[in-house]
Amino acid sequence: MIQPKYRTTLPQKNSLFLTDGGLETVMVFQNGIELPCFAAIDLLRTANGAKLLAEYFEPYCEIARNAGAGLIVETATWRASPDWAEPIGFTNLNELADANILAARSAFEIRTKFETPQMPVVVSGCIGPRGDGYSPDTTMTISEAANYHSWQIGILARSGVDLITAITMPTIEEATGIALAAKNAKVPAAISFTVETNGRLPTGETLEEAIHAVDEATNRSSEYYMINCAHPTHFAETLDNAGAWVGRIKGIRANASTRSHAELDCACDLDAGDPVQLGREMADLKTRFPHLTVLGGCCGTDHRHIAEIAAATAASQSQAAE
Repeated sequence: MIQPKYRTTLPQKNSLFLTDGGLETVMVFQNGIELPCFAAIDLLRTANGAKLLAEYFEPYCEIARNAGAGLIVETATWRASPDWAEPIGFTNLNELADANILAARSAFEIRTKFETPQMPVVVSGCIGPRGDGYSPDTTMTISEAANYHSWQIGILARSGVDLITAITMPTIEEATGIALAAKNAKVPAAISFTVETNGRLPTGETLEEAIHAVDEATNRSSEYYMINCAHPTHFAETLDNAGAWVGRIKGIRANASTRSHAELDCACDLDAGDPVQLGREMADLKTRFPHLTVLGGCCGTDHRHIAEIAAATAASQSQAAE
C-alpha cells in the first residue's frame, strides 16, 4: 500500500486548490459512455476505460499548474460502497474492494505523473451516499451510517489516500456517520452537503443546522465542509447571511446548471450552463469568503468551467491586491 503524503497536513486548508468537474456527466453526456447507476468506477473494468479516466484529469492538471494552484484528485469511488455492488455489476464485496483499491492507485498515478513542488496533488477517497443524493430515501441512524460506510472508508484509508471526502451528502445522520467512521480509521474527512434551490438540505435543515449538528456529534472531527451539486445562486444568499459557522466551509463544487435537482433528474440533456458566468460567480464567492480554498465543479461542468473559475479567481485576487 502507498503511504499517505498529505494526511497529517492538508495543504488545501490554507492555499487555493482546484478540483475536476462533473466526471460522470462528462463520461455519459459528452463521451457517450454508459455508466451503471452513474458509477465511474465501472471505467476501471477495462484498460480503455482506465486510460480514459486518466486522460480526463490531464486538462485539470494543466489548469491548476497554470493557475499556480494545487489539485485535488478524487478517486472514482462515489458509487463504490456495498449496497451499490450488485446494481453496478460486482458479484461480491471482495471484487468491489479490489476496485476501490484500483481506483486509489489510479489517482496516485496521476499524482506521480503531474505533481510538482508548485502544484501539489492531494488524493481524496470519494464516498457517496448510500442512497440517492438528491432524494434522501435511504434513512439511517448515525450508528448505522458509520457501520455502513466504515467498510469503504477503511479500504481507501489503508490504500493511502490523503483524506476522505463525502460527496453529495443529503442528511445530517449520514454525514455524521461518515465523519465518525473516518475518525475511527484515523483519516481526515471533508463533508460536502448538497442543497436544494432554497439553500437547504433535501431533508429541510439549513447548512448551519447541519454543520453544527455534525460538529457537535463528532467533536469537530471533520477537517472542513463543502457544498456540491448545486449552483451558486442556490446558496449564495445563505452564505451572505451566515454567522461564524460559515468559516467551516472551505470548498464549493458547483453545478453548471441553475436547474433544481428534480429537474436535473428528469433531464435527458446536459445543461452545461455558461462557463464564463459560473467562473465569475465562483470568483465572487471567493472574494466575499476568502477562506474558501477548494473550488471546482460538479454536474454539467468540465475543464472549460474549471478554467474559467481559475481565471476569474486569479483576476479578482489581482484586483484586490492593487
